[in-house]
Amino acid sequence: QPRLAESGGGSVQSGRSLRISCEVSEYPYSSSCFGWFRQAPGKEREGVANIGSDGRIMYATSVKGRFTISQDGAKTNAKSTVYLQMNDLQVADTAMYYCVAAQGICMTLQDDEYLYWGQGTQVTVSS
Repeated sequence: QPRLAESGGGSVQSGRSLRISCEVSEYPYSSSCFGWFRQAPGKEREGVANIGSDGRIMYATSVKGRFTISQDGAKTNAKSTVYLQMNDLQVADTAMYYCVAAQGICMTLQDDEYLYWGQGTQVTVSS
């Protein structure tokens, strides 16, 4: 069972930046897809970004140009770190952010594709 542990959330003012991290361990698959979802109170869960071992990256329209996903670590993916650099944060970005992993390469930003979820890290943006 892969382990996903998020860190780096916090409170910032709008327009500022924040980077959140996800420590991935015990991921057993040779092809991989890791990503970030978020959920604000009273709103549906939203796929934010993903990164695949085939080099493809996807972003939600709402964050494109402001957020950057990246990954450090061996491409075997048994242990690596996935980052989400968030620039020009807006109040609308306030949410719990979850690190996720799929089995195999990335296909979509739909939540039913992702079998593994972290506990989440809170990001709060104030005006």
